[in-house]
Amino acid sequence: MSTPPLASELALCLCHSCGKACDISHHAHRCERCGAPLHARKTHSLSRTWAFLLASLVFYVPANLLPVMNTSLFGNGADSTIMSGVLEFWQHGAWDIALIIFIASIAVPGLKFVVLTLLLVTVQRRSTWARRERSGLYRFVELIGYWSMLDVIVVALVAALVKFQSLGEIEPRAGILFFGLVVVFTMLAAMSFDPRLIWDTPDDEEVRDERGNP
Repeated sequence: MSTPPLASELALCLCHSCGKACDISHHAHRCERCGAPLHARKTHSLSRTWAFLLASLVFYVPANLLPVMNTSLFGNGADSTIMSGVLEFWQHGAWDIALIIFIASIAVPGLKFVVLTLLLVTVQRRSTWARRERSGLYRFVELIGYWSMLDVIVVALVAALVKFQSLGEIEPRAGILFFGLVVVFTMLAAMSFDPRLIWDTPDDEEVRDERGNP
């Protein structure tokens, strides 16, 4: 049974911007469709992913320590952090909102930190352990990244609902900005990671080094 040729053997690569399969046999440096620069592999994938991941970890600290909103009901105002907001919604019977905020603000970022760190460390150690499962973890991180702003949306909806019912006011605080930065940098970290590194062998790395590819 013959093995189908690889894209590299056909001198093809996907544009990282629009996804078009481009012919690089004639040393084309830009996509014919959108004009974006062409790269056979994501350039400096590991260093960029580490940089974005560490930046998101730095912003994660103030995102959890600083208040994310100020709730004022009948003239009494109080600042709430992410965790205190979860407990407050839970105590008032809004367990569904509390669960959404906890999953999107605490569980999802923590899971992304663990998974991306695992992927980076195993790739740098050239581990062959559970390659298929690690690829699945990367796809899972990409999938949940699209839902990471759920708690920010919930805060906005609750603020609008409270003002609509004339019960009080909810105003955002600095913590919500830092959490937004956490979401952005974790998404950038996931986008910068090249999942093909999971399947690379030492021979593949030698070939890339000889060609001068990153």
